[in-house]
Amino acid sequence: MTKKVKLGKSGLLVNPIGLGTNAVGGHNIYPNVDEAAGKALVHEALNNGINLLDTAYFYGPERSEELIGEVLRERGNRSEAIIATKGAHKFVGEKIELDNSPAFLKKSVEDSLRRLDTDYIDLFYIHFPDEHTPKDEAVGALKKLKDEGKILSIGVSNFSIDQLKEANKDGYIDVYQGEYNLLQRSAEQVLLPYTKEHGISFVPYFPLASGLLTGKYNKNTQFDGSRPHSPHFKEGVFEENVIKVDKVRAIAEAKGVETAHVVLAWYLAQDSIDAVIPGAKRAEQVLNNLKTLQVELTAKDIKAISDIF
Repeated sequence: MTKKVKLGKSGLLVNPIGLGTNAVGGHNIYPNVDEAAGKALVHEALNNGINLLDTAYFYGPERSEELIGEVLRERGNRSEAIIATKGAHKFVGEKIELDNSPAFLKKSVEDSLRRLDTDYIDLFYIHFPDEHTPKDEAVGALKKLKDEGKILSIGVSNFSIDQLKEANKDGYIDVYQGEYNLLQRSAEQVLLPYTKEHGISFVPYFPLASGLLTGKYNKNTQFDGSRPHSPHFKEGVFEENVIKVDKVRAIAEAKGVETAHVVLAWYLAQDSIDAVIPGAKRAEQVLNNLKTLQVELTAKDIKAISDIF
């Protein structure tokens, strides 16, 4: 049985390998989303000890939460899952706006509880900062919901360091989620040191950089249509990144594991990163991600990988 780890000071106990669920009902993110396959994915994760399910109102929108709620209802064991969800987006006509106001966050939590068909959410994040709401006021609203037992822990996502400091003025932030991977390491400058100092767990998203860090590409890879929308895939940059990933592949092959396993294990070796949430579209990908937990990186390995990038 996988040893669970504490997610920062939240008290939540999670498998270090979680599941990002934007492909579960994420009709506005991926084409041709198969909802039955998405639910099967969540069942497979829970069946194999993955308990941290990362979702959001925006995934679908709404549908990811609803499908996870259906899975929880079918299984009849709410406590086996640690549900992390997020809110901040609202539709105003055809436009999407961000809202961190206390009233909107309270409504967001109530709506997520209904869609997830549960009476508590383990971790609720403010998904993106808005331009107007003082961040300590926004988090204060979540603290009230935590005191009421509707959410168990508080997170923020995509906040700048100044916004994070303002949000954490009263020490209420348990988890921070932001972009971080071996090709995008700016979080190491101030965000990761701040989260370490304040006992906040840092959950990185895009950990595999749209598949680039899995080692599935080579410099001759042909893209049908357009390349993935990421600066890491730009012509010239992409080829350089493939060379770097190939060096990680050599380390992985020496250990008899895949490149992605070594990359994910490297994150888990970093201060204040307790869990990662790679996405998946197929059940075998969920099981494959779990092999990360079998990887043992030495201090020499960790430095060697860092030096490559």
